Amino acid sequence: MKITKVQIVKTQPIKKKPNWYPIFVLIHTDEGIVGHGEIGLAYGKAQSAGVGQGIEYAKMLIGKDPMDSEAIWNMLHRQTFWGMSGGAVTFAGISGIDIALWDIKGKYYQTPVYQLLGGKSRKKIRCYASQIQLGWGQKGYRHIEPEEYAEATRQAMEAGFSAVKVDPIGIDDQGGWMEWDTRGLLQNRQLSLIEKRVAAIREAGGEDLDIIIEAHSSTDANTAIQVGKALAPYRCFYFEEPTQPLNSDMYREIRSQVDIPLAGGERIHSRWGFRPFLEDHSIQVIQPDLCNTGGITEGKKICDMAAVYDAGVQLHVCGGPISNAAAIQLETVIPNFIIHETHEYAIVPENIALCKYNDQPENGFLEVSDRPGIGQELDEDILKCSEVYTIE
Repeated sequence: MKITKVQIVKTQPIKKKPNWYPIFVLIHTDEGIVGHGEIGLAYGKAQSAGVGQGIEYAKMLIGKDPMDSEAIWNMLHRQTFWGMSGGAVTFAGISGIDIALWDIKGKYYQTPVYQLLGGKSRKKIRCYASQIQLGWGQKGYRHIEPEEYAEATRQAMEAGFSAVKVDPIGIDDQGGWMEWDTRGLLQNRQLSLIEKRVAAIREAGGEDLDIIIEAHSSTDANTAIQVGKALAPYRCFYFEEPTQPLNSDMYREIRSQVDIPLAGGERIHSRWGFRPFLEDHSIQVIQPDLCNTGGITEGKKICDMAAVYDAGVQLHVCGGPISNAAAIQLETVIPNFIIHETHEYAIVPENIALCKYNDQPENGFLEVSDRPGIGQELDEDILKCSEVYTIE
């Protein structure tokens, strides 16, 4: 079997999120099998770079055997100069291609990818409602007052979730996003509002609700420690991205002073990137994004490496339905899985419409599909209204 054509698909921005649009990869073969992947740069001002990287890598694939995913991964990593330097754009390009190759494998053998990775460790996957500071249930507006956070919690629980994730820091007291200073030292009025928001979530959700705290790396080590200590009484599940990951020593410093387990990884790429955080035990829950950390090939290696250090895994999922499907395949297999992210983007109708299947949790759990490959495909009609770059 040979690769005959690659298409890089830049979708249109959705109305609710005009700066958010997934980038897909379609790999065609001479046997008629088409693999679907996703380049994980749907947001963050990197979409054009992701498209360009996908095009450059696609040129190297024509004539290759798609079953040789390990060899292709290493070719893209080692023979492209920048591949060995890491970074979001290079690894996102590798990721989209790698996921599509695994999709081809599964379709060739008429089996889900999770069977090729080792089979099921679980029949269903626990999920959490992610980013409830923006509401839940397709509302998507910025919450300011603690009672709004409580109401979003109730909405998520009514939808069946027993765990939620919230960024109580990013939205200021005027509704601005990342507009107040959250580095150096937090003022008491800031810390008080952050704590009141989380207290409202705990009261609304009860003692059994698992609360994940999200910081989006907006805090530095000093302010993250302030937040962690203030939120200690609320028994939070874990504290995500308490600071940027470029200096792993700062994670270790936060961990030494905060009792909440730390999580991170959506902006860490490859097993080399995760190594220092695992070796010093500063992260208890790793969060690689399969669409920018190296795909399923690299993601499995990262998760296995994490198991050596007793670190759990919650894959980061904040893209299109292909991203979600790929994550489900790996999470079904790995023994150190913690919980699956159901992002607020995942329930936006325009996002759902990008692909054929609408895999949503019921009563807080996802049933694992037995569809071959990654179990998801781009809707053919989307190609008609997207920018499609074809490499043959």
